[in-house]
Amino acid sequence: MPQTDANQPNVIVFFTDQQRWDTSGLHGNPLDLTPNFDRMAQRGTHVHRSFTCQPVCGPARSCLQTGLYATTTGCFRNGIPLSPNLKTLAHHFGDAGYATGYIGKWHLHSGSTGPVPTENRGGYDYWLASNVLEMTSDAYQTRLFDNDNQPVDLPGYRVDAVTDAVIRYVDQHKNAPFYLFTSYIEPHHQNHLDDYPPPDGYRERYTGKWIPPDLAALGGSTHQHLGGYYGMVKRLDEALGRLLDALKSLDLLDKTIILFTSDHGCHFKTRNSEYKRSCHESSIRVPTAFHGPGFVGGGQIQELVSLVDLPPTLLDAAGLGVPDEMQGRSILPLLCGETDDWPEEVFVQISEAQVGRAVRTQRWKYGVDAPNKGGGKDAGSDTYIEQYLYDLDADPYELRNLIGLRSHENVAAVMRERLIRRMVEAGEETPTIEPAPQQGSGQRRVPEGEARN
Repeated sequence: MPQTDANQPNVIVFFTDQQRWDTSGLHGNPLDLTPNFDRMAQRGTHVHRSFTCQPVCGPARSCLQTGLYATTTGCFRNGIPLSPNLKTLAHHFGDAGYATGYIGKWHLHSGSTGPVPTENRGGYDYWLASNVLEMTSDAYQTRLFDNDNQPVDLPGYRVDAVTDAVIRYVDQHKNAPFYLFTSYIEPHHQNHLDDYPPPDGYRERYTGKWIPPDLAALGGSTHQHLGGYYGMVKRLDEALGRLLDALKSLDLLDKTIILFTSDHGCHFKTRNSEYKRSCHESSIRVPTAFHGPGFVGGGQIQELVSLVDLPPTLLDAAGLGVPDEMQGRSILPLLCGETDDWPEEVFVQISEAQVGRAVRTQRWKYGVDAPNKGGGKDAGSDTYIEQYLYDLDADPYELRNLIGLRSHENVAAVMRERLIRRMVEAGEETPTIEPAPQQGSGQRRVPEGEARN
């Protein structure tokens, strides 16, 4: 087995599920939900504009494990196993001599309740996980499976149960470089209840408090669910604080790279009939920060960063080579002010609720839909129709769709070319994108917030 350098940094990924970017105080949330994240981001490097490249659980996870887009991994919808032929972060770190561990939710196997076979675990050595954690656990009943496929029931609120396991792993591996991926289910909804169950007493703290403007305008399930959702976010941040304290007590805090991010956001049934799977900020924008060697004092990055950029960043920061096949790129040059070659937009592939694609620049958001394709059945299409255009400077909450307006034809044309270019760069065939019918032509526009499956 390769030997790592004694000074090689440890790497921990603290990965949440369905967490909006604006749960963070650094993004204007006034409820003090994330003091530990905010402090870590301010001491380290805050990725101010961070976006998923696939706003649904399994596909996003395939991207974060591999640095590839979901159409390249083949996991374009939930329930498609990650191919054993793909190299994951576990393989790359393991090949460099790291101990590798995975704790929490996997969601890259086909089963929903049983253990994940060894060959479908993405190359991780230590394993304490469930494929679809929301199906094998509840808020106060956490069941994971170990390396031998045996069920392990952990006590406490689910966030705390997983965090206890994480701290045990760190303590047991403190003398050798390790790479640990920690995947929480919170603040994702509990499927069988269609609820967001926080720890006892936390829902009451936040119900009726501050509501993000997009949710206040569009409603959805916001009033029913937001208090519980915020309570879950608060407990996650407390777990992050516990982990940081443990690292400090073990003299590992400044020897460990920590990445905090999420797979996608949550729009509370305001953009389609469920919680994500759309091109809107509420679905695609997530909180992201790095801490540790190479990131302390990195400041706030203003460039647009995609989920596929995070795997090459971790490898680069650990002093390992970035594989040529990865479709993302390391953000480390941005910390040095090298921004000239950085893309001006992020690219998003959307599946299950629809077959869609989108690009977002600093100012504009442009999305298309394949109306003749089935979400969850088709990975892509050769033909799309324009669906959304938002001016994020004038309309940051995406309440006015400008697509089809004569006044914005030129903007749509430029964004159309950007999207086609990014689709081709991601390995897709060059599509045909049909312009949206002009407003006033007799075509009915789909109102904002109308459910679309």
